[in-house]
Amino acid sequence: MSNEQTHQISIPAAPLKLAVLEGFRTFGEAVDRCLVELRHDNPMNYPLPGESLPGYAADSYLLDCVVTRYGTGEGRGKILESVRGCDLYILADVTNYSLTYTVCGYENHMSPDNHFQDVKRIISAANGKAKRITVIMPFLYEGRQHKRSMRESLDCALALRELTQMGVSNIVTFDAHDPRVQNAVPLSRFDSFMPTYQFLKALTEQVHDLKIDKDHLMSISPDEGAMNRAVYMANILGINMGMFYKRRDYSTVVNGKNPIVAHEFLGDPVEGKDCLVIDDMISSGESMLDVAAKLKERKARRVFVLTTFGLFTDGYAKFDKYYEEGLISKVVTTNLTYHDPELYQRPWYIEADMTRYLATIIDHLNRDVTISGLQSPSERIQDLLDDLM
Repeated sequence: MSNEQTHQISIPAAPLKLAVLEGFRTFGEAVDRCLVELRHDNPMNYPLPGESLPGYAADSYLLDCVVTRYGTGEGRGKILESVRGCDLYILADVTNYSLTYTVCGYENHMSPDNHFQDVKRIISAANGKAKRITVIMPFLYEGRQHKRSMRESLDCALALRELTQMGVSNIVTFDAHDPRVQNAVPLSRFDSFMPTYQFLKALTEQVHDLKIDKDHLMSISPDEGAMNRAVYMANILGINMGMFYKRRDYSTVVNGKNPIVAHEFLGDPVEGKDCLVIDDMISSGESMLDVAAKLKERKARRVFVLTTFGLFTDGYAKFDKYYEEGLISKVVTTNLTYHDPELYQRPWYIEADMTRYLATIIDHLNRDVTISGLQSPSERIQDLLDDLM
């Protein structure tokens, strides 16, 4: 069934509203523009042909809301218009460290804990009036603390339980570090989307001589945790894959993690081939850069790094150095998290735009239609490959 036919037979569950928190403002406004364009281009003729459903094709879906703070740093969420009977979508980027607030005269930067608390404030401000609440958190709060080892906290599971207990009916994220964390809330909707199509589109638009076949390209998993991503990329492109195994020193903890002793490679030879190294995030980038160096030691032609979230917690100096030395060619990340403006000046950086994709997801969820085609973009990728032929 075509997208236009789907629009004609599926009625929104309720009027759509987007509550975009300050840390996600620019991205949220872009999503809103895409939604407006999408719905104006696909009008819903209801209840009579030629008559548009009231509130469906609006000029904006943004909700007027704000989080303010007292001098002590305590906050409060305010919704400045009615949300009664609305299908409310709360968009938040918990990694945006650029925002600051004052505590007794001292400047503090917003942490993921602060952003998550603000999400709960907006939920609380809705005060049970919204018909349905969906939280869209591309970088899942505490997603890396998804399993318990001995005596430690289980933060992601607790956060998901807290959201659902507050009345959130659906949680949307991207490339969850471990999707099994949804088992903490088995009776609630939890959707994790992958940006595979957006990766390939952004990369092929910038790298015109990329040859997508098994003789010229390989998919590489930097560790055992990223295997599913690399396998999917290899299968959809018809190429071979390889994998690195991290040997760690579990007797030592440095910066909250066990240091990597060595990367061991398993897979076909990479000599003369371009390599797509795929993972969910770049944190400090140390592991990813080490993998790139190991691939170049094995005489790989070019190394392209594809990660959903580019956090760059240790800055860009190491990436600049590796690019100048020819160890990496391009780094592709999405715009689902905050990026320092300096990043866009780097010659090695490519941004995969996710605004229209997220707008389409919200549109589908609001109309209660299947999202299976959005979660598995195989047909779109094949169409992209056909266009490149």
